[in-house]
Amino acid sequence: MTMLSFRVADDEAVEAQRCADALGLARSALLREALHRYLVALRAELDASRWEGTPATDSELSLAAIADWGVAEDWTEWDDAAR
Repeated sequence: MTMLSFRVADDEAVEAQRCADALGLARSALLREALHRYLVALRAELDASRWEGTPATDSELSLAAIADWGVAEDWTEWDDAAR
């Protein structure tokens, strides 16, 4: 694991500590999780923009017709089976 060090505004440091305390976490654990979630969101945005820029192949488009079929059978009578 690599150590990162950075400066934040005093009020943000206080708020980070308050949130960490409320969650029962160390402040560093809270910041690690926040950084992780932010990086995941950035990767997802990049992936989405790449996907939008790449047209679907014929084999990928062939599945679209199947999606319109809907369910194969009516399973509504099984609704009470779990009760």
